Amino acid sequence: MQLSSATYIALGTGRLRLTPPSATTGRGFTNLKFKIPNLKFKMLIFDCHLDISMNAMQWNRDVTRPLEEIRRREAHLTDFLDRGQGTVSLGEMRRGQIGLCVATLIGRCTSEKSPLRQLMAYESPEIAWSVTQGQLAWYRQMEDDGQMRQIRDLASLREHALLWQNDPPPDAPIGYIMSLEGADSILTPDHLQRSYDQGLRAIGLSHYGPGRYAGGTNSDTHLAPEGKRLLEEMERLGMIVDATHLNDESFWEVLENFGGAIWASHQNCRELVPGVRQFSDEQLRALIERGAVMGMALDNWMLVPDWSRGKSTPEGSGVTLSNAVDHIDHICQLAGSAQHCGIGTDLDGGFGREQCPTDLETIADLQKIPPMLAERGYSEEDIAGIMHGNWLQLLERAWAE
Repeated sequence: MQLSSATYIALGTGRLRLTPPSATTGRGFTNLKFKIPNLKFKMLIFDCHLDISMNAMQWNRDVTRPLEEIRRREAHLTDFLDRGQGTVSLGEMRRGQIGLCVATLIGRCTSEKSPLRQLMAYESPEIAWSVTQGQLAWYRQMEDDGQMRQIRDLASLREHALLWQNDPPPDAPIGYIMSLEGADSILTPDHLQRSYDQGLRAIGLSHYGPGRYAGGTNSDTHLAPEGKRLLEEMERLGMIVDATHLNDESFWEVLENFGGAIWASHQNCRELVPGVRQFSDEQLRALIERGAVMGMALDNWMLVPDWSRGKSTPEGSGVTLSNAVDHIDHICQLAGSAQHCGIGTDLDGGFGREQCPTDLETIADLQKIPPMLAERGYSEEDIAGIMHGNWLQLLERAWAE
């Protein structure tokens, strides 16, 4: 996306403010001239955070099946609160034109004293590593079946984005960039090359609680010495740091010790929803200065204040996708442009419809967001950037060499 000397962004009131383009955007996705579609038609969507393999391997969901069948087959189960409430299947992603995503591996290894030990945590890094290798094996099977396609470099990214912008066939594969949510399963920084060779391109150093490499949500630990070594190796390999889930202490330490590309794949605004899971305006401005993109998550407890998990309901709280647009607009106002926002839903990331906006039945309903942005005064070019283009631009810069 090539910007002119100035760009318009929407205020929450619907008014427009003229601002200069961000000085941190660098060169755009110049080698892929993605089109700015008419909003009457479906727009390509790039979702920067989906735990698809976790759903397959830990939740035992066959996401190749129709979503209604997935819900029906698990409706009798009670092991997870979101049973029978899922929103993601590969078919629904195709229906919603979500042709590109960042798909995760996840295997935590948390200390015995952690209050969050029960949340996808294993007894040793070796076990956690083996779990992520099982998740990787599932992605490989999806590739063999033509359901998904791994994106490792600019050539495959450009080719796949063009496929999805030019009337893709109904069975087109979902393109995925592989990310690791929480680095606990990386045995040592010296093992990172192996993961990179398998296609891993982004890592969030922590998840919930204290991590082996950095402090995560609801912890007060710092970036560990091995965390600094991991960042050095990531920078050498040209990998992206996902700042999501870093606690405040580790957040600033990661920014100080890493010179490569950064994004926050599923991260909302503390100014709108108080709490350590969200980032403060100071943190968001620091990410903007680094050229980062922040993906809006659709977990209700991150969208509105005072949500009580397991007690609040979407209907009772009145949460809609408009609340997510509020977070997008807040970051656009901080940035002075629409170039630092994207979509990173985290749908089916341990929650389902019981903790989603009321107007989202499946992931295909992300197509409701572009008209909402247009109603607030965003241009079609800005909307295309938010829905996919800003992630493409960031990857262009990160993978250019």
